[in-house]
Amino acid sequence: MKSFILFSFLFSSLIAQNISELIQPLKLVSGKEKSIVVSDLFYSESYDLSFAESDQLQLSFSKTGNQLNVKAKDGFEGIASIQFSLNNEVYDVPVYSIKEKLYEFTFRPDKEYAEISLFGSFNGWNRKELFMSDENGDGVFTTSVSLEPGVYQYKFFADGIEIVDPENTEKVPNGFGDFNSIRVINEDQANKYFLHVDRFIDGEQNSEFVFDLENSGKHHTANANSVFAFIDNKKVDTDKIRVDKNKIRISLSKSELLDQNFLRVVYSENGKISNMQNVLIENEIPAYGDNFSWYDGIIYSIMIDRFNDGDKSINFGVSHDSLSSKANYMGGDLQGVIDKLEDGYFDSLGINTIWISPVMDNPNTAFKEYPAPHRYYSGYHGYWPIHPERVEENFGNLETLKKLVSTAQERGIKILLDFVSNHVHQEHPYFHNNREWFGKLELPDGRLNLRFWDEYRLTTWFEPYLPSFDYEGSLEAVETMTDNAVWWLKKTGADGYRHDAVKHVPNLFWRSLTAKLKQEVEILMNKKLYQIGETFGSYDLISSYVNNGQLNSQFNFNLYDVALPTFINPKASFSGLSKEMQKTFSVYGGIHLMGNVMDSHDKNRFMAFADDDLNVSQWSAIDEGWNNPPLVDNHENYKKLILYMAYMNTIPGLPVIYYGSEFGMTGASDPDNRRMMRFGNDLTSDETATLNSVREIITLRKNHSALRYGDFYTLTADENIFAYLRSDFNEKLLIVINKSDAAQQLELILPEVIDSKTAVSLRDMSVISLNSDVKLNCPPMSWNIYKID
Repeated sequence: MKSFILFSFLFSSLIAQNISELIQPLKLVSGKEKSIVVSDLFYSESYDLSFAESDQLQLSFSKTGNQLNVKAKDGFEGIASIQFSLNNEVYDVPVYSIKEKLYEFTFRPDKEYAEISLFGSFNGWNRKELFMSDENGDGVFTTSVSLEPGVYQYKFFADGIEIVDPENTEKVPNGFGDFNSIRVINEDQANKYFLHVDRFIDGEQNSEFVFDLENSGKHHTANANSVFAFIDNKKVDTDKIRVDKNKIRISLSKSELLDQNFLRVVYSENGKISNMQNVLIENEIPAYGDNFSWYDGIIYSIMIDRFNDGDKSINFGVSHDSLSSKANYMGGDLQGVIDKLEDGYFDSLGINTIWISPVMDNPNTAFKEYPAPHRYYSGYHGYWPIHPERVEENFGNLETLKKLVSTAQERGIKILLDFVSNHVHQEHPYFHNNREWFGKLELPDGRLNLRFWDEYRLTTWFEPYLPSFDYEGSLEAVETMTDNAVWWLKKTGADGYRHDAVKHVPNLFWRSLTAKLKQEVEILMNKKLYQIGETFGSYDLISSYVNNGQLNSQFNFNLYDVALPTFINPKASFSGLSKEMQKTFSVYGGIHLMGNVMDSHDKNRFMAFADDDLNVSQWSAIDEGWNNPPLVDNHENYKKLILYMAYMNTIPGLPVIYYGSEFGMTGASDPDNRRMMRFGNDLTSDETATLNSVREIITLRKNHSALRYGDFYTLTADENIFAYLRSDFNEKLLIVINKSDAAQQLELILPEVIDSKTAVSLRDMSVISLNSDVKLNCPPMSWNIYKID
């Protein structure tokens, strides 16, 4: 036994010293230094690194501080790499450098203000950052902001007053009874490179990957010196790269390939940078998905109490005179989820990952919400933990939870637990025994530190009875809570976490947690975990938590905020959504693990918007949920949900389906969006038809690798039509969505890399003809996926 333990330790140490994670590219602005915590790049037991000099980059590394400072030299624009050695192995990190582009905002106030600032989606709506000034005294206040192509919302903030830009007619409702101004930054279409996959050649000794280079829609003759290729975290030798006009060939020796590899290829010429092609390789050939990776994930979100009642003997609930049944326990439990696993519900739906709401024990009494009208709630949702290791008795016990996990895994379904790290309930022993771990409810100015989501982001309390941790003031709390998170995964065998309120918890917590999970679970148990977080805010804020040292992913609410009104409003053009998609790619990569959502337990249900019960600008609809709950009146509006599902399951990222949305459950804000789940004969005929359509969509994603690993190429995006290509080395797929209630005659210009003559619908096997263009008749409110021969 001792020799086995010693071997396990040596084996795990060996694994840990080799970098197995894919180090993501760094994004730099030419001439500006960027500081990087090296553990965010990759995990290692030590960071005794040495860096090679670079012609384009200036580097300095602090071993004691685990910090790398990088600066792209003034004027440099394009691709470079950082090369370093660790444990006698040499690695390369791709680096993008762009020149900063500043855009001026101007405001001529109609009266005198002491202080004026600009705020918007580009800075997380921070009112105290971008101050405006009138340098020449002409009455016009200005400031400049560095922006990438995309769609941005903004306002001016003058002495505490929010002001819409009076000179800009483009505006949208902001959900709070007012409007936000809109500014669109268009991408420079001149010399815009796109690298297409072309074909894979499976040789006896080599695997060859052929790419096609496009410039502004046409074939482009490639320059070999402008091709940058990386296999896993190492540059591909130049003798393995050949260029023949517009074709770029990467030949890899099969003897050097492992069970799984990642090939990344990008082209950069004259400061212009193409998309990065990301090729997942399994057993020497392009991956089909035979071996699950988290890129294959299709997530189903369950609120345990509202899903299925499998054990009526534990329906205790909470007794309180002022507690509505809507805010009390309804009977759903862990056994109910097990029952639905065993009767094949999730198999028939096609999902392979289930995120369940928090399972920790919650209080047995009701508590009054602080904001008016001060309604009472129970902890049915699970987000008020009162014990670190007990399962909520209304849900079951630890053994039932372990059975749920094992039952799911036997069916090839992963389980994500929901971990609450920001706070505990006031009944929790951590609060009673360690008050110094928590921030103060009272602020120095006499206000209560409640719901100051941005002003006191890391210390604000959600409710007076939910003490918030002050992790920056107590490393002991960090150690205790991260150990607790590790404990739950070890005890249950679950596959990862959905993390609550990520932006209210400092980065140091996530770094500590992820390092422990890698060391104690991933390496020792040879298990690849997945962690997805919930953060509302700017791209900079959300992405600051997404890296190898913290979280794999977060929910892509920025993309959702554009997608929702696009699908609901008939006049909203897909062009804005297409631009936002490109922004997402620039931040997270062409393929990524971000979660794409339609709705959630914190959002109004999609069907409440689709059926016109709520205005798409309404972020909160609490009163509607209590006093006038939405009902679906027009069966035609289920088609909007089906179109959104088709979109969400055919774009990069992981689709997240909130329970009940697969058949079109409606609902306003919490708790109305958390109604009891319905199955089988409890569904209407329209709901059953919707469910069958969603099953078809999910199954197509599950069965087609290009929808999970493929690149993304927009063909057209207008008021009615969104058409795009998803391509990998296994297949090229054409996706067409028509959200108009009228048929559309569509003509698409295809990229020159496509020389096929036909394509077949994956829905009905009908065949269409292809030349340099394709002509389609798109029925009203329709979607289709065509496989190009």
